[in-house]
Amino acid sequence: MTSNTYNFDRFLRYDEMVTWLNDITKQHPQLVAVESYGKSHKGRDLMLATITDTSTGAHHTKPAHWIDANIHAVEVTGGVAALYIIQELITKFIQGDATAIEALSTRTFYIAPRVNPDGVEDALADQPLYHRSSVRSWPWRDGFRWPGLSVEDIDGDGCIRTMRIVDPNGAWIEHDDEPRVMIAVGPLGAPKGKTRYRLLDEGILENFDGFTIPMPRDPAGLDLNRNFPSGWGTDVLGSGDHPLSEPETDSLVRAVKARPNVCGYNAFHTSGGFMLRPSSSRADSALPPFDLWVFKELGKVGTQHTTYPVHSVFEDLTWDKNNTMGGAGDDWAYEHLGVFAWTTEFWDVIFHATGEHSPTDIWYVGPTAAQELAVCKWTDSHAPGSYAPWRSFNHPQLGEIEIGGCDSFRTWTNAPASKLRDEVAPHVLFALYQALASPRLEIKLADAEALGDGVWRVRVGIANTGWLSTEISAWAHKNHIVLPITAEIAGVDLVDGVPRVKLGQLDGRVKYRISGDGKSDGTPDRILHSWLVRGNKGTDVTLTVRHPRCGETSTTLTLK
Repeated sequence: MTSNTYNFDRFLRYDEMVTWLNDITKQHPQLVAVESYGKSHKGRDLMLATITDTSTGAHHTKPAHWIDANIHAVEVTGGVAALYIIQELITKFIQGDATAIEALSTRTFYIAPRVNPDGVEDALADQPLYHRSSVRSWPWRDGFRWPGLSVEDIDGDGCIRTMRIVDPNGAWIEHDDEPRVMIAVGPLGAPKGKTRYRLLDEGILENFDGFTIPMPRDPAGLDLNRNFPSGWGTDVLGSGDHPLSEPETDSLVRAVKARPNVCGYNAFHTSGGFMLRPSSSRADSALPPFDLWVFKELGKVGTQHTTYPVHSVFEDLTWDKNNTMGGAGDDWAYEHLGVFAWTTEFWDVIFHATGEHSPTDIWYVGPTAAQELAVCKWTDSHAPGSYAPWRSFNHPQLGEIEIGGCDSFRTWTNAPASKLRDEVAPHVLFALYQALASPRLEIKLADAEALGDGVWRVRVGIANTGWLSTEISAWAHKNHIVLPITAEIAGVDLVDGVPRVKLGQLDGRVKYRISGDGKSDGTPDRILHSWLVRGNKGTDVTLTVRHPRCGETSTTLTLK
């Protein structure tokens, strides 16, 4: 497995992914480095790729954009997107693409393509097991299997479909035009002569009593994307023992915090074909208006490149506003880091089949009969075999049943192989756009004026030449999240004062869009500082400017 033999038309197992990452690093050591930022529950390395042009500075000296993927076990399209972005950033840079050259020369990308390797490995196994997220047994640590349905591939065909059992009180009947599609029985019951069925995910029944089939109390298990500190609570499904109780989330947070130059965050998930923004637990009215405006401005470009509509998780996708989805990674990045954060939900099969985007309640109510029929017919051309005819199976507990219907993993949850590369490709452009929206500090003026008797006035003029302010968001400003710019002088003796000073924050070009001053800008993006120093003519003086988000830049001038 090499970077030249992967066409982003399938999902890589863990060892293949690591080999691919190591191979691309060997080919382009000036542009990419790979390291482990922690261990998974089962001891697998959590891999992180750092992409930047090291000839223009080390990764930590530049503002950065963070991308991670596959925190949810079955949402593997996001991992393909992360790997594709790594390759495309490098390819575009080498080919001379001006945007890529600017981005890698002045910014850094940190990309963690598989936050949850244990769960993904089970999902991609020859005989798969589908977890919501972590494979760790929770809330029952001993892994005891309580009475009820245990979802697994019981017929050994490599996928998990649906079991149907004839039941005169069942809630489902076959679609009149397509027996592979099951539709709900309405309030008036089924038409006369129609066979009714009870549907279950493919699996076995633990301690079946011959009459009842309990569903697991928490079928999602431990959800790593409910384990972040922001909005965490015991009332959130799958939230874990405490915030960051799991090695995957703890390692991720530590990795991001160890890189304070992260100025933007994007988590890759599936599905729905949405770009989701914070908050998951707060109404838009509780967020700063400036931040909402910036989210919308960024989102317009994301939609332009990807066709994905932008939604607030709380306002648009939360079914019950009294039961919110706290503990998510994007909320943590926005509320704790103060950066603009996104969750990208890749793949909308309804859109591909009908031309209409999935409704925002799709996760709760599922597709309509017409939508699923359209998807079934679409897959016959673009993902043959996704919808299988019903076939008899002798179930160990239920006796004669049928297994068939949709392989949701490769149809509804993830893009099929024929569409995978095309689905993820446009997201490179949005990643570049987000990275280049970050603040950037440059030294625009550095001079020394002789005042006599070996005394000099040394000045440094600093500018934020990026779009966003050095604090990034109004939320960060309100909550005092970001430390100020510092400037330091070295190589000479000071007449008075201190060599290292705090210089506050600087606005970016975004300020001019919302300042209310028309096109009379001023210089909220600049600051000038001076020192009185004593030194001999010909002495070299080093001026260094640092900021947690923007990294570090320096220049040397000679007293003359």
